[in-house]
Amino acid sequence: MNSKIEHSKDTSATGGDIVKYAVASLLVLAGLFVWFWFSADSGRAAQLGALTGQLRALAVVIGLAGGVAVFMLTGKGRDTREFLSESRFELRKVVWPTRQEAIRMTWVVMVVVIILSLLLGGFDYVIQWLVQLFLSR
Repeated sequence: MNSKIEHSKDTSATGGDIVKYAVASLLVLAGLFVWFWFSADSGRAAQLGALTGQLRALAVVIGLAGGVAVFMLTGKGRDTREFLSESRFELRKVVWPTRQEAIRMTWVVMVVVIILSLLLGGFDYVIQWLVQLFLSR
């Protein structure tokens, strides 16, 4: 039973949201641009010194984090935050199996997979034999 009230969803993007989507995309692309611009093959990597790899990775991380931060300020970002909040709420209700139950179920799955594999292999062998018998006549 869901204890939260359902809100009416307005899925239309406003002009501000579209600008935020563009800014978020540009931030991600900027991080990727820095990654490729200062690649070892380009010769520009020497400008960054000994920390070239780390600075390139940091640029990508900053671009991704900035893009996600801007995206979260949009309507879809609000919906995403709400979805994650509700998912966390639902995960608290889950009754996780004990270690012994998990091991027992793993063994059951493995035995069933082996049995079904042998059964399907047997069907394949019989069908192959029947096709060869039919075609040899």
